[in-house]
Amino acid sequence: MKFLLVGINAKYIHSNPAIRSLYAYVGTEHQKKVELAEYTINNRQEEILADLYERRPDVIGFSCYIWNFGMVKSLLFDLAAIMPETKIWLGGPEVSFDGLKLLAEFPMIEGIMTGEGEVTFKELLEYYENAQKDLSEIKGLILRSGHTPCREALSLDEVPFLYEDLSEFENRIIYYESSRGCPFRCSYCLSSVAGPVRFRSIDLVKKELQFFLDRKVPQVKFIDRTFNCNKEHALAIWRYIKENDNGVTNFHFEIAADILSPEEIELLATLRPGLVQLEIGVQSTNEKTLAAINRPAKTERIKEIVGQILQPGNVHIHLDLIAGLPYEDYESFSRSFQEVFAMGPHQLQLGFLKVLKGSPMEEMAAEHGILYQKEPPYEVLTTGLLSYEEIRNLKQIEEMVEIYHNSSQFRYTLPVLLAEYANPFDFFDELATYYKDRGYRINTPARGSRYDILLDFACMKNPEKEDLYRELLTFDFYLREKAKSRPAFASSGEFMRDEIWAFYCKEEQEPEYLTEYETYHARQLMKMTHMEGFRYAVWEGISGKVRKLPEPALVLFDYKNRNLLTADAKFWITE
Repeated sequence: MKFLLVGINAKYIHSNPAIRSLYAYVGTEHQKKVELAEYTINNRQEEILADLYERRPDVIGFSCYIWNFGMVKSLLFDLAAIMPETKIWLGGPEVSFDGLKLLAEFPMIEGIMTGEGEVTFKELLEYYENAQKDLSEIKGLILRSGHTPCREALSLDEVPFLYEDLSEFENRIIYYESSRGCPFRCSYCLSSVAGPVRFRSIDLVKKELQFFLDRKVPQVKFIDRTFNCNKEHALAIWRYIKENDNGVTNFHFEIAADILSPEEIELLATLRPGLVQLEIGVQSTNEKTLAAINRPAKTERIKEIVGQILQPGNVHIHLDLIAGLPYEDYESFSRSFQEVFAMGPHQLQLGFLKVLKGSPMEEMAAEHGILYQKEPPYEVLTTGLLSYEEIRNLKQIEEMVEIYHNSSQFRYTLPVLLAEYANPFDFFDELATYYKDRGYRINTPARGSRYDILLDFACMKNPEKEDLYRELLTFDFYLREKAKSRPAFASSGEFMRDEIWAFYCKEEQEPEYLTEYETYHARQLMKMTHMEGFRYAVWEGISGKVRKLPEPALVLFDYKNRNLLTADAKFWITE
């Protein structure tokens, strides 16, 4: 007997911790009967179907989410046609709230696993191994005869560690769970209807984190819904990764900023730059909206805390907004955007409401005129206050924010351009319109074209500042890129050529800046680093104002040493 657990991920870099947790929980005596199969939504459906057929499972279980359920549904009828004897089960949040309807729609489905699946799956596996139990006796199932009793919440210490072998996770994100559940009841989130908050014992967490640290994995992403909902739990983990920092591994946490304590903020300030990144859901700054979605956080408090975290310059901050929420029209969302952008996050994610099955928002949607896609991902189309056209505009603005702010590739140019506008929302709105009107592709493979387009856009508004914009973009470009060829938007490469050669000759004889390159001669140094002449103090661009220099200056870019938060090369303004 073979039970095949299938995960279809959104991207290759993702993995499916759910099916791995089910596999780990059944133990070694049963694992020989279980096989895992992972694909992505970018795989062709016929490829997945053929692979499933080649594996010859007796039972298949699909892990179902909003990003993959369309593909899963498409596979069901084909699987039933080519493998009629194979039993098919579904599980996951996408199928847990309308299971009887799905069973009626898809006659080939045997049943649905709901809630936490570890114990349920083990009992289901045992059923197929020896059929000593009737399916109706297994808790946590939806059968054509109805729902079986709910499964009790599992102690997280009973869930085995998922990563004994990391070979299959090369170039993929490692997900880790130190708690389940969430104390908050935000109306758009399924955590609002999940079970109680439970924590993995801290000694067990430390042991497992050390496994990642010893192997220097690039990133560990905690999937705890609100990591810092228990102060002592959060402090213990942050202290441990500080004390055992390997200088490589980064840890990602989703937190609630407004409940951070002074002790936690003080500890965060002592961490190595790049050790931790924090994702904080602001969602809106409209108080009426926050009340409607049962999110009582105060914007001023979040602003204060984010400022304190950012001040030492060692923690990457990612802030989230959601468009399409109750009581939020275009103007209100613009204000939310401006207030959150002003907090200075390294990344600002502009997301769109998804009306998830089983969430309180599903019940609230009609009241607020929220219309949404009838198929996954159930994303908002229009609301009583936001038209479809306005939501389309916001999606275009989202793309501009992703390209020009979240990429960190324009950190010195962007503030100077933003200073020409009343607010950042207007800038990104106008830039989005510029892209749309000229038919520019968002996902262009040529990264340099983003610089060219931004230069054209800036010069359209202020053609007299073209020289300044070229230098700012050149500075931003060489901070990130050790390019083999000079970009088209940069000024002439002949500028200060003799002075640059003289600098490298001096560094070869008496290293002052490039002390880590002492064994290299001048021409090698030129290839390994970059030097550029500037007529403007472009390094002041982050302030939004740049002065013209009385005399041109040379800037040296060292790509061996980079900022751990932004990936910018270290640079010196040489004398």
